[in-house]
Amino acid sequence: MNHYSTMPSATVWIISIASYIYFSYSLYVIAQKTGHESNAWMAWIPIVNTFLMLQIADEPMWWFILLLIPIVNIVIIIIVWMKIAEARNKPDWWGLLLLVPIVNLIVPGYLAFSD
Repeated sequence: MNHYSTMPSATVWIISIASYIYFSYSLYVIAQKTGHESNAWMAWIPIVNTFLMLQIADEPMWWFILLLIPIVNIVIIIIVWMKIAEARNKPDWWGLLLLVPIVNLIVPGYLAFSD
């Protein structure tokens, strides 16, 4: 058996875990900086973190259902991130940057760690 056959799989796992930690920690910091300290822990739980984003964006919880609808979910998540940017006192167009590949990796970190 070739031991190199597991390398791509391990690399994907490492990148996935690192991405999860980065995005979760960014959302955790955003929650703390926007006055949602008591619910910041929700950032670490998949699916539940979506409800935290809706809280930060000050949108109704039933919007979660809209996030389950293909194509509609893209529009809703952009609106949510625009509202999150506003909650961090940043221009709302930062939410639109989620549509730009590679740049969308920077947006959560910028909103979390900038002054």
